[in-house]
Amino acid sequence: MDPPNIPKLTPPPPTRPAKSYALRFISGKYQGGEFPLQANREIIVGRSSELDMVLVEDMVSRRHAKLTVTGDQIFIQDLGSTNGTFVNGEKIKRARLQEGDRILIGTSIIKVVATETTGSEAEARGRLENMAQDRRTSQVRTMSGAIEEVPLPDLLQLFSTSKKSGVLVVRTDIDVGKIYLRKGQIYYACINDNYDVSPLKSIYRMLTWQRGTFDMDPPEEREFLEEIDTTTEGILMEGLRQMDEMARLRPDLPEFDKNLAFTMPLIPPLRELAPEELDVLQLAYNYGHVETILNKSLATDLETSQILVKLLKAGYLRVE
Repeated sequence: MDPPNIPKLTPPPPTRPAKSYALRFISGKYQGGEFPLQANREIIVGRSSELDMVLVEDMVSRRHAKLTVTGDQIFIQDLGSTNGTFVNGEKIKRARLQEGDRILIGTSIIKVVATETTGSEAEARGRLENMAQDRRTSQVRTMSGAIEEVPLPDLLQLFSTSKKSGVLVVRTDIDVGKIYLRKGQIYYACINDNYDVSPLKSIYRMLTWQRGTFDMDPPEEREFLEEIDTTTEGILMEGLRQMDEMARLRPDLPEFDKNLAFTMPLIPPLRELAPEELDVLQLAYNYGHVETILNKSLATDLETSQILVKLLKAGYLRVE
């Protein structure tokens, strides 16, 4: 007699452990530190020494915010703090957090990151205290970071919402930019202390920077002849629009360090050019250097670049 057919039992699929998260400090006196977010746990953040996460600075309230971890969900709640709690540039009372979200508490910008090992809260707290002590003894600025971690548009949105004042100094390998803020609003900007370039043109250029470091210096009591009267939100919207348009022009636009010259013989007639195009053509004749043309032009970098591309394609100019 044949043996009975016994169904094979399929083992259940292995259960995936819940994803672990941590808070990574990407700016401020605790920059570089991490604090684990353990499952089914409440973490109180504030200046008071008996709390779970202690941030010792004037802009942090004694009991500032509460983080709650339930399963794979993370929530943050402001506890009536004086200076507020911000998530991705928005002031919140309570919000659910996702991986990559940025929290602003005091001068600390904190990013929610996935992590394989959570570690203990006691160890994390000790490391944060040591970092703060090291920065006090070395007199490092309290608000600094890398724009790879916090892009300038995001950083300026945070400062605008939290109404911060000061001078944001941004350094790349070749340039130093300064953005002057008054209660969160940009009122002046310059690159390499070149005051011949308009402040709006300077800020739009800086928004394109993708690598570098930033430091927030105290406010400077100085006046400028040409202050920006556009809101920070308006500047960011226009700057992002110009960035998108410039990206489309990039394949046809010479690098800033290139030189341009008239095509000889000059075949296309000058009468076919509009007045603003003739102005850019004259700048090319007088200076040749692409960056100098952009600096001297009264139009925006985007408008000047569009004209340069047209002049190159139509045969008025050539790249040397």
